[in-house]
Amino acid sequence: MQLSPNGAFAYFLRSGPRTAVRDLYVLDVASGTERVLLTADALLGGASEQLSDAERARRERLRLTASGIADYALSPDGASFLVPLSGKLFLVNALTGASRTVGAADASAAPVDARFSPDGARIACVRDGDLYVIDVRTGAERRLTRRPSPAVSYGEAEFVAQEEMDRMEGYWWSPDGATLAVEEADTTPEETFHIADPAHPERDPAVFPYPRAGKPNALVRLGLMPARGGRFTWVSWDRDRYPYLAKVVWPYNGPLTVLVQNRTQTEELLLAVDPRTGAARTLLTERDAQWLNLDDQMPRYLSDGSFLWTTERGGAWQLERRAVDGSLLHAVTLPELGYRGLARVDEPAGAVYVIAARDPLESHLWRVPLSEGSEPVQLTQEPGAHDAVFAGAAPVWIDVADTITGERFMRVHRADGSLGPELRSVAETPLVMPRVEHVWTDSEPRMRAVLVRPRDFDARKRYPVIEWAYGGPHALQVSATPYRYFAAQWLADHGFIVVAIDGRGTPARGRVWERAIARDLITVPLADHELALRALGRRYPELDLERVGVHGWSFGGYYATMALLRAGDLYKAAIAGAPVTDWHDYDTHYTERYMGLPDDNAAGYASTSAVVAASRLERPLLLIHGTADDNVYFLHSLKLADALFRAGRTFELLTLAGQTHMAADPELQLRLQERMAAFFTEHLGQPRAASEAAP
Repeated sequence: MQLSPNGAFAYFLRSGPRTAVRDLYVLDVASGTERVLLTADALLGGASEQLSDAERARRERLRLTASGIADYALSPDGASFLVPLSGKLFLVNALTGASRTVGAADASAAPVDARFSPDGARIACVRDGDLYVIDVRTGAERRLTRRPSPAVSYGEAEFVAQEEMDRMEGYWWSPDGATLAVEEADTTPEETFHIADPAHPERDPAVFPYPRAGKPNALVRLGLMPARGGRFTWVSWDRDRYPYLAKVVWPYNGPLTVLVQNRTQTEELLLAVDPRTGAARTLLTERDAQWLNLDDQMPRYLSDGSFLWTTERGGAWQLERRAVDGSLLHAVTLPELGYRGLARVDEPAGAVYVIAARDPLESHLWRVPLSEGSEPVQLTQEPGAHDAVFAGAAPVWIDVADTITGERFMRVHRADGSLGPELRSVAETPLVMPRVEHVWTDSEPRMRAVLVRPRDFDARKRYPVIEWAYGGPHALQVSATPYRYFAAQWLADHGFIVVAIDGRGTPARGRVWERAIARDLITVPLADHELALRALGRRYPELDLERVGVHGWSFGGYYATMALLRAGDLYKAAIAGAPVTDWHDYDTHYTERYMGLPDDNAAGYASTSAVVAASRLERPLLLIHGTADDNVYFLHSLKLADALFRAGRTFELLTLAGQTHMAADPELQLRLQERMAAFFTEHLGQPRAASEAAP
């Protein structure tokens, strides 16, 4: 959702409750009336949507399953939209919905990442690895680059930037619109992976460059080019020492600024670039002995040339203000506030709005003074998770809330402080709400956990337990909103108590807590989860810890696999979806951040490998993997299956033909849930009376 710059209108995408096809809506903030502004069917005249390979891959990186109007970009003045659809780029009037195509229409080279120039007069986009600029008035298109080979692209973020750095952009407009900063990515050094569709052997395999841990990355550099076309001026920094281009900003009130990282992500430089020469000077240096997390919102420049920056140097994320030369002026927030993100800067009022919470379960909007000495003020009160969407300079905002009680709303707050209309959801009303209990464990360390009991729960019985696991960095399983636990409730209703735990290695508990997993991604999570489960078992006698199963996807699939291989005395059965089975085969930027380089941590890579530990399997294991997964490639489950078979171990392998890492097909998900319930029922049994002896 977006607000117009003046806060008068809210734009948002909505699908029906049982379709992934989205339409673009507009809500009048003053009157509260809403209407459909645009549909894909109207734009295409009823023709079916066609996706290019580049757009399909981009949506996979975004975890985006929607069709129809899947994305849109609002012009700087709020008067029009850009909507990419089926190889065409539509320019849409934001008031009337009237549209016209701009640029070329070519489904084989569809426009990707189309964005307006700061003055709204031009549009840049990427087509088939080259950068183009389109004149808004005439619709004419100019090609700015010519890639020398299919391995080189311009204006497009490379794989690890999209997947691991949250950087989807590969080009940046100068404030005056005269120049573009453009990424050049050369994937020649990387390995080439092929994904064939076993169900359609007549089709050519999809080909992707992929950087496995310890192996070469794409070669990335940044060039400056006139928006009318011309030669590059290359930005100079020590690319051998700092090969990762993590962030680029080109603000009105500051220099072209670039954040670069070393290969192991223990050091990064924030650089100010002279756009005439490409020369760079260092504004600040961040170091961390374990690793540095990225904040894709930073830096944020202020009108006097100073800028906001976030750091974990003080033990937890905090916001600070830096002078023009990068020197520290003062901390804006303290570590104990629990900073999560920046929502708005209001310089005239001398304040910033941030999302923060001391409890990892919650998040709230706070107003924090830019100057020192005043206390922050919490603006959202309902217990739960709040986010905020602001209009440009107007003090209009939308409170996006998921509360612990199950209330969900997207509520507009008007400029005069009054409550405005809500953005209405058309999702079906659930027949039942998940039966969720949030707790802190009484173990040391104390951990957040959640329990989901069957709706027909009987306190006189003991229930087999299923841990709904993730256990890895940058993700929490324990959520304030009960809406996250519908699948868990469905599983619980088959005769289980479902438990989720956030131990060390997860975010929102400070730097030391998160970095406890450095160079070993499984030992500490396994120990913490076992500790938490046993603590919960002491508190809740209905938990039968003689019958514990575990399920997870992606890193959670890895955790589930390793739980069975290394903690089989506790875990009696596991379902592992799309698991990483050997960290040598996962991508560089993620893996090396936590594990270091393979040559520097050979023992760590071996001890955390499910393939190496395959002979230790003694419990039922169900592996599930999509054959078209281009994140955790199918090779992970294949290598583990081969190692298990050679070791004489029994297991099950369920392949999802043609499915990617998301496996989003609704019918497939229904069958997966049924298979999971049947698997755990077979291997863990049903609830039994507390007096009944274990079989």
